[in-house]
Amino acid sequence: MRTIQFREAICEAMSEEMRTNDKIYLMGEEVAEYNGAYKASKGMLDEFGAKRVIDTPISELGFAGIGVGSAMNGLRPIIEFMTFNFSMVAIDQIINNAAKMRQMSGGQINVPIVFRGPTASAGQLAATHSQAFESWYANCPGLKVVVPSNPYDAKGLLKAAIRDNDPVIFMESEQMYGDKGEVPEGEYILPIGVADIKREGTDVTIVSFGKILKVAQAAAEKLAEEGINAEVIDLRTVRPIDYDTVINSVKKTNRLVVVEEAWPLGSIATEVAFKVQKDAFDYLDAPVRRITTADTPMAYAPTLVEAFLPQEAQVIEAVKEVMYINS
Repeated sequence: MRTIQFREAICEAMSEEMRTNDKIYLMGEEVAEYNGAYKASKGMLDEFGAKRVIDTPISELGFAGIGVGSAMNGLRPIIEFMTFNFSMVAIDQIINNAAKMRQMSGGQINVPIVFRGPTASAGQLAATHSQAFESWYANCPGLKVVVPSNPYDAKGLLKAAIRDNDPVIFMESEQMYGDKGEVPEGEYILPIGVADIKREGTDVTIVSFGKILKVAQAAAEKLAEEGINAEVIDLRTVRPIDYDTVINSVKKTNRLVVVEEAWPLGSIATEVAFKVQKDAFDYLDAPVRRITTADTPMAYAPTLVEAFLPQEAQVIEAVKEVMYINS
């Protein structure tokens, strides 16, 4: 099987869907002439033309609103934010129009739109450009929120998102666009709302998603060297969450650690921990542990960036804690 980059998987998903449906278009800052800020739309302007690959001013509220309106009128827009940090000025269109229109119209109006772009930190970008908004959007009924961790999942899930008749928030990472992975050349779709067990294990369940899943996987590899067999679950979608896969795993391992790049209060990790203690309490042999970012805006200094983000050593420590190895 061929190996391609994450950005290429994104581009392929959009291009393949646009070839089969002329109602789909891509709009955002630098998506056309510049081939995308992260080159995720490379070559698309040449293939589809300026009416379907559209550069915008720096006006997220404006072009998000155009996208919502066009989706209400039968088109299927893909709206790219250069970063979801910039989506904050468009959040009124996303939350109060895209997410609510189907319910407010009694099911008469669908809003088949995808909002996509990178989320969370990407090196030394400091406080206003390093925020994870997965839990913010997942809190809103009417939205689906997808956070892939690798090129294969990204392509299959993005194609599913584009075909979905409801608004989908599709969250990537600047630090994953160059990641390589095996992606089939043939057609495939991955269902939204289904988690994936990346590594099977028996001793402890580690749940994560997005780029920080790599930290969880690296920790699991280190733990295996010490004879600790961790099961690693990639949620892939944080609204809806595949609770069944997580709970079934916990019933087997009896221990849970959730790893997330987000502030702790109101996080996806908090929600998963609540659901597990509610539906699988009798199977837990230890309290659920969460590994999140520090509860502070991210700083610029490299030492403070490291202190802010979840680290492999923290995951290993948490696993040993729930296994009572250090006690």
